Amino acid sequence: MPNADTIAAVATSPGRAGIGVIRLSGNNLGALATTLCGRPLAPRHATLASFRDARGELIDQGIALFFRAPASYTGEDVLELQGHGGDAVLRALLQRCLSLGARIAEPGEFTKRAYLNGKLDLAQAEAVADLIDAATEEAAKGAARSLCGEFSARVQELVQGLINLRMLVEASLDFPEEDVDFLKAANAMGQLSEIEVKLGAVLQAAQQGSLLRAGLRVALVGRPNVGKSSLLNLLAGEELAIVTAIPGTTRDPVRAPIQLDGVPLHFVDTAGLRDTNDAVEQIGVKRSWQAAQEANIVVHVCDASVGTTAEDRAIAARLPAQAQVLRLFNKMDLLTVIPNQDDSAPLYISAKTGAGLAELKSRLLAMAGWRPGEESVIVARERHMQALHAARDHLVDARRQVAQLELFAEELRQAQQALAKITGEFSADDLLGEIFSRFCIGK
Repeated sequence: MPNADTIAAVATSPGRAGIGVIRLSGNNLGALATTLCGRPLAPRHATLASFRDARGELIDQGIALFFRAPASYTGEDVLELQGHGGDAVLRALLQRCLSLGARIAEPGEFTKRAYLNGKLDLAQAEAVADLIDAATEEAAKGAARSLCGEFSARVQELVQGLINLRMLVEASLDFPEEDVDFLKAANAMGQLSEIEVKLGAVLQAAQQGSLLRAGLRVALVGRPNVGKSSLLNLLAGEELAIVTAIPGTTRDPVRAPIQLDGVPLHFVDTAGLRDTNDAVEQIGVKRSWQAAQEANIVVHVCDASVGTTAEDRAIAARLPAQAQVLRLFNKMDLLTVIPNQDDSAPLYISAKTGAGLAELKSRLLAMAGWRPGEESVIVARERHMQALHAARDHLVDARRQVAQLELFAEELRQAQQALAKITGEFSADDLLGEIFSRFCIGK
């Protein structure tokens, strides 16, 4: 980006803080830095400086750090001004930077420049935002691995394997008269199998990371007074939902993000499902069915003290086919004998005493597809998952077309191109705009 404008932004959160940072990036920032700080700055050294306005009056005193291109985050000259963290001070200092020729940075523009200047690939750039947005420690670890290039390296390994295989196929196509069977001699099908295994491992790690990044929606549904609100409070560890003995207490869905072993699950406690003449409760029931339709997992809560009722069976028959359903009987503390609790059986729990809570958490994580202890989890986005699934589908088609080398070669090419989209080797401008527009200002 040889003619890029100089951009500037406050890189720290608004509000009172001990330190506030303003970041600038552009070409030939040395003169601007000298004017702002009153003296030349040695690259990559922390310099105590007085930041002054156009009249020479002091704005703030702090630390200036100058990184000369290309040895910087963006690959351009970068200037970071670390001053005091008050809003008024930072606004004044930012305004001074703008008066010296900078403009306000767009969301994600610093990281976008890092990508365009070859400092990061697209997967690493997205990991920057994912690390900032990580809601759990596990999600932060996965994003950090992607930022350090682990995800990109695994994708590049797959791409290189496909390139090698394509070379063999193209050689067979270009020299059909040769006696040497290139594909058989080089164990082409064995190479394809190895690529398929590696892709499966990357896909599994990415699926785990996608779960960490976005979580799953879990809806608690059932008849009134079966203990849905009490169950939500038990899972959350606090009184989020009002609990009374009066049927229909819950009218609007109560939503709560809850972490289970570092996995974010978005729970929604819904109004009791029943026929009612109460106009307000009818709206709540309608919203309950909507929440069930939108959920990845539906926990159908029943009352263990009365068993399965006709109303329970009617609710079960209406649950969405696309959702995973966990049938759960609450109030097991009222039973004298607890039924079988194997993985295929309905789960019994007591929201009052907490009995069965550990098994409930384990069931939910298993339904979510979470595998605890995975060290290679990569925080992945929906577009990454689509690309990996597309590559897998092309490899499946390639194996079917192995007898027709032209079609075999084309499926391998399509698989390679799908994987290359992850790191940004093939990326449309509108995709880049969509990705970086979701970043925070200053990053």
